[in-house]
Amino acid sequence: MPALRHIAVHVEEPHRGKFVWVLTERAGEDWQPLSRAKSPVRSYKLAMAEGLLALQDLVEDLDLGPRARHEEVDTPSASAAPRPASTTPAKGAYFGFGPAR
Repeated sequence: MPALRHIAVHVEEPHRGKFVWVLTERAGEDWQPLSRAKSPVRSYKLAMAEGLLALQDLVEDLDLGPRARHEEVDTPSASAAPRPASTTPAKGAYFGFGPAR
């Protein structure tokens, strides 16, 4: 089975009160940008929730986690393709990996 990808989600505040999620992936000893929000939101909580949804979209099987595709095993920093839209939860239906509370 391909190795787990080392992907992190964090939130930045480029302007006071404006928050964006950022996904980074470990490549050797460094962390490289993978993707980020196109526009800011009004709270850290909302930015983190949207970042977790973006991370979830990279994962084909949430029980196994984000895995390198077989052809990417030698290049762990390569991006996995998002799941087809038909299997992606509706926006706002989940906070990260579980039902919203």
